[in-house]
Amino acid sequence: MTFALSSAASGVLASIPSPTISYVDLGPFRIHFYALCIVAGIIVALLLTNARLTRRGAEKWVVIDICLLAVPLAIIVARIYHVATHAGFYFGPGSNPWNITQPGSVWAIWEGGIAIYGALIGGAIGAILGCKWSGIRFWTFADALAPGLIIAQAMGRFGNWFNQELFGQPTDLPWGLEIAPGNPAIPVGLPAGTLFHPTFLYEVIWNLLGAAVILYVGKRFTLQWGKQFAIYLMWYSAGRIVWESIRVDPSDIILGLRTNVWAAIFGVVLGLVIFIVQSRRHHGLEPSPYVPGRESKAPGAVDSTDPSDFVDVSEPPATSDTVGTSATSSPATN
Repeated sequence: MTFALSSAASGVLASIPSPTISYVDLGPFRIHFYALCIVAGIIVALLLTNARLTRRGAEKWVVIDICLLAVPLAIIVARIYHVATHAGFYFGPGSNPWNITQPGSVWAIWEGGIAIYGALIGGAIGAILGCKWSGIRFWTFADALAPGLIIAQAMGRFGNWFNQELFGQPTDLPWGLEIAPGNPAIPVGLPAGTLFHPTFLYEVIWNLLGAAVILYVGKRFTLQWGKQFAIYLMWYSAGRIVWESIRVDPSDIILGLRTNVWAAIFGVVLGLVIFIVQSRRHHGLEPSPYVPGRESKAPGAVDSTDPSDFVDVSEPPATSDTVGTSATSSPATN
C-alpha cells in the first residue's frame, strides 16, 4: 500500500506537455495564441499602470496617450532586435527573409520572436516621447509601469509554450517539458522522448515573484524617481541571465555568451546605476506626477467630471429694470 501511494505521488508530475496547437482559424482569420498572450499582457499592464498613475494624482487614462507611442515602438524594435541577434536563422542558406506569405520571414512576428530587451529600448523611446506629450514625468510613469510590465512579460511567456520555443537543456526532472519531435531547436542526437527545462515556466514564476517584490518594497519604502523601475531591471535581468544560460535555441555568441546574456548583464548594471544615481539626486518625494507647468489641475484647467467647471451656476446679475420692483406684475391698463 505504501509503495502504491509513493508511486502515485511520483507520477503526479512526470512531465509538462506542450500544447498540440498554437492557433485557431476563425473564418479567413488565423488567431495565434502567441499574439493573444502578448495582447493580454499589454492590457493587464495598461490597467495596472493606469490605476497606479491615478493614485499618484495623474489624470485618468493619461497612460493611453503614452502607450499610443510606446507600445508600437516596443513591438517594432523588439522584432528588429530579435532578427538582428538571430541573423543566421533569417538570412542563412535556404532562408526566406522577405516573403511574408512564406514561413520564416522577418515579418512573421506571429511565429514568435519578440526580444524583451528590444521591447524595452523601443518602449522607452516611445514612453519618453509620450511623457513629453502628456506632461507626465518619465520616471513617475516608469515606476507606475514596473509591476505591470513584469506581469505582462510573465503572461507573454505562455506564448512561447504554445509555440514550443525557447526551452532549456535536457533534463530528467519530473517537471521536464515535452517537445514535439522534429522541432528545429532540439539538439541533434538526442533520443526520442527527451524532456527539457521549461524555461518559460521558470520565468513566469520569477516574474510574478518580482511583481510582488516591486509592489511591496515600493510601498514599504515609498520608492519614487524611477527606483521601482530600477528594481524591475535588476530583478528581471538577474533571472534572465540564468534562463538564457540554459536555453538551447540558436543565438549569436559574443565572447562565449549568448547576446541576451550580455543584454541581461547590462540590465542589472543599468538598474543598479539608476537606483544609485536617483537616490543621490532626489532625497524627497515627487511633488507631482506632472512636470512643472503641465499639471492637470493648473489654473484654468477644466475637469470634465465637475459640471461647475464649464456651466454657469451663479445667480443672474440684477438690472435696473428689476431693482425695487415686485416679483408680481400689475395688469396692463387700456
